[in-house]
Amino acid sequence: MTDLVPDTGNGEIDYTQQLLSFEAGLIKQLASFGLPVENVLVNVAERGVVFFNAPAVIGLPAQEKKPESIYIAKFLAATASGLFDAALNYLWDETIQELRKRVENFDTEYFFDIAVDSPKKRNELKSADDLDKLSDAELIKGAREIELISKIGFRLLDEIKYMRNWASAAHPNQNELTGLQLITWLQTCIREVINLPVSGIASNISQLLNNIKKNSYSREDIYMMSKFIENARPEQLDNLVQGLYGIYIKDDTSTQTIQNINNLAPLIWGRTGEEIRRKLGVRLATNIASGNNGQTRMGRSFFEVVNGIEYLPEPILVAEFNEALINLKNAHRNMNNFYNEPPFAEQLRSIVGSSKNIPRSIERSYVNIIVEVFLTNGHGVVYSADPIYRRLIGQFDERQSLIALMSYTNESISSKLQFSTSREKFKELIRLIAPNFTRTPATDFANYLLSEKVPLDRLASDSDIRRRLENVIKLVN
Repeated sequence: MTDLVPDTGNGEIDYTQQLLSFEAGLIKQLASFGLPVENVLVNVAERGVVFFNAPAVIGLPAQEKKPESIYIAKFLAATASGLFDAALNYLWDETIQELRKRVENFDTEYFFDIAVDSPKKRNELKSADDLDKLSDAELIKGAREIELISKIGFRLLDEIKYMRNWASAAHPNQNELTGLQLITWLQTCIREVINLPVSGIASNISQLLNNIKKNSYSREDIYMMSKFIENARPEQLDNLVQGLYGIYIKDDTSTQTIQNINNLAPLIWGRTGEEIRRKLGVRLATNIASGNNGQTRMGRSFFEVVNGIEYLPEPILVAEFNEALINLKNAHRNMNNFYNEPPFAEQLRSIVGSSKNIPRSIERSYVNIIVEVFLTNGHGVVYSADPIYRRLIGQFDERQSLIALMSYTNESISSKLQFSTSREKFKELIRLIAPNFTRTPATDFANYLLSEKVPLDRLASDSDIRRRLENVIKLVN
């Protein structure tokens, strides 16, 4: 373009004269084809604003990046032609292309784990070649979450995306774009995408993921390598644990990488949020539904490694609960229960964790078995298991406490109440759960059962107690 007309004489390029000359030739050519020439091109003054400011803005990228910036060249060509809508389209294409490069150079699989909400879609994305399967919105959001763009940059790109969708050649309309808008958007794309350095924490995360996939480390090495997480923000740790989970469940992940994650993930899990833990549980549930047995097995193992059993999807959680309850019940009812019970009590405790969200389908069975083992076998307390039972009872919510209050109607439990030790433990149970009751019928019934005049060994057959019990049953149902 600078060869069209001479400069102003003081070393400055006269963009207006160049653009007028260029436009004259272009309009003449359009007219020769019998095509319209009115309201086709943006006026020269607006184009001049872009070219007057372009040297400073174009000078921002590093010199080695400029030969690859094909869409910026097209942006300027479209601007010179007076086609601002096309220029905006080219600018957006340059931005998206650069974001894809940055993702590819960072860690593509980690990016997919963060950017893609649908587990089914995530399983279809394997490499950098699949980046074009993401929408522009997914690409930008994911780039923001792993900090390839800044918070300000995300907001500005969102604005440019909106204008690109509704005011560019991608969707022809009569919206007017100004030269100042175009050059400002170009500056935004260069500063907030092309030139923006990767943040320190994000760079550390990328390096950590790369290391654990390539090398074998001891527990001490992993601890030292991950020291930077002490200064990481919660959302950065949430992203990291998603990335670790994604690596863990892949079919081709090596044994040494699995071992590295076994040492690393527990260090991070305790600082991650509830939302991200439940999100990983949903992802595992999707693998179950799709019949992906390999990823289901590894996902289940991951939750065990981080002591996050309570976040397992309900089908797995119910099965885990049921197996643990059966094991505990059998150990309690058979010989040598003083020796055999504690390991199974601990197994159940690990599944329950700190959660009170016991699946409703096994809630009654869960409460009744906890009550049964807490009441002992009638001959003595299993002292190493008793604190576990107390803890589990302490986590009962009001509904579970009501079920426990009525548990004597279960034949296995009522039979225990013939023993004095079990009767004392039943009173202890009522005292533990009584603070959970918020409604009068339950409180009154609990107090009544604690009174000396109530024959605990004949609860199930006492007509007066059955009448009082009806009011409590209504609370549960």
